[in-house]
Amino acid sequence: MAIAAPGQLNLDEVPLWPCGPRSIDCFQKLEQIGQGTHGQVFKAKDIETGEIVAVKKIIMINEIHGLPRSAIREIKILQKLDHQNVIRLKEIVTSPGEEKDEQGSPVDGDKYKGSIYMVFDYMDHDLSGLLRTGIQFSIPQIKCYMRQLLTGLQYCHDNKVLHRDIKGSNLLIDNEGNLKLADFGLAKILSDELIIFITRNYETEILTNCVITLQYRPPELLLGSTKYGPEVDMWSVGCVFAELLLGKPIFPGEDEMDQLKKIFEICGTPDENNWPGVTQMLLYNNAMVQQRPMERCIGEVFQNFDHYALDLLDKILTLDPKKRISEKDALDAEYFSTDPLPCDPKSLPKYETSHIFQQRQQEEAARRQMLSHFPPHQPSDLPCSPRRSSPNQPIHGSRPPMAAGGPSHSYDEPARPSGGPNWYQQGGSDSHGSSYSRDPYPSQGCRPPSYAGNHMYIASNSGGYGDSGPNYPQGGQYESSGPY
Repeated sequence: MAIAAPGQLNLDEVPLWPCGPRSIDCFQKLEQIGQGTHGQVFKAKDIETGEIVAVKKIIMINEIHGLPRSAIREIKILQKLDHQNVIRLKEIVTSPGEEKDEQGSPVDGDKYKGSIYMVFDYMDHDLSGLLRTGIQFSIPQIKCYMRQLLTGLQYCHDNKVLHRDIKGSNLLIDNEGNLKLADFGLAKILSDELIIFITRNYETEILTNCVITLQYRPPELLLGSTKYGPEVDMWSVGCVFAELLLGKPIFPGEDEMDQLKKIFEICGTPDENNWPGVTQMLLYNNAMVQQRPMERCIGEVFQNFDHYALDLLDKILTLDPKKRISEKDALDAEYFSTDPLPCDPKSLPKYETSHIFQQRQQEEAARRQMLSHFPPHQPSDLPCSPRRSSPNQPIHGSRPPMAAGGPSHSYDEPARPSGGPNWYQQGGSDSHGSSYSRDPYPSQGCRPPSYAGNHMYIASNSGGYGDSGPNYPQGGQYESSGPY
């Protein structure tokens, strides 16, 4: 860069950002694999080394306030963590010049308005994307994924990091069978001054309960708790475990009240006997108004699965968070030490690339193509609305019902809730390819029990690299999730 004369500003050159010497020009964008309110994720190639990576552009809607808080939080936490089951932030690069569109034309003409990109290891799939293709995992495969998930989560908790958004679309998998935790936009570091661990009894700061995707959110947060610890992540792990077994979400609630109903139908209604202190929780009385007493029936719902899987799932999906099993004890469970044993990740089958965002884009394109074959709406001369010829026939010209969930890989941002009561403060953050292997073990998947109804598979519109998670009151992973 040319040096300006004394007393002069150099307006002819673009200053370098303090993030590092490299810019986004060092990468060739191949395709978009994620999209969110505050982030776009691309599969890209390092021009110098040829390495395939994932780059996430941080979109700053309101530049007055700088980077989104969740982006700063994620960068800070990922710089702290270093584990084989946690996504690696390779570097941060910039585009220190004017933004250009795909045709190379300037977007806004401001040569000093650049962007910041986070560069991650590229992962071929997310767990939700694989499940969405209809793949049924074998027992050793499920054990392999679950062990990696628990190992990565134990590492995070040992470093006093709560993830607070464990779900299938935030669990990235490569074609070597490695699973990595991703999307730490809602994560929280619990400092020594703010949390005191005494076995599993602790006192902690007041935290927001507007976290964790609705279908994976534990009952204590749904009931208004603002003091919690690692056990909230363990409940989400239990939901992922059940999803691997069933092939679909176990608690497909549409809003907070419906989510509690789905949980109580399987885990039983909470009371002072099975959850001491629950009646004193902020939203307990509101939640129980429309609930009838129900018995715990996890054993009946999962009766087709082996005893060890059922025992582990039962201990994870415990209503009382103080009685919920820890990730360390879960790793020591007999489920992982009995035949068939967890397989080696490298022996897992290789699948076609499966990103939830791209799948939803393809589904949306197919839907639009289908709608294009319908004749255009002809306005009626009648002053009243047309009648339906039958109760199930849509009104002429109306749009057909859309599938549940919106576009998503764990790189970007979630769909908003479809409606229903919202008990929380504004500002929180929310998903199947064919196998080439010949596994000697039978498939673990089976037809889901009738309790689940006919719900469609729900996914977020993002990927594990951040900015994702449907069913939040407002904003997404790159927005503030409340005061903390």
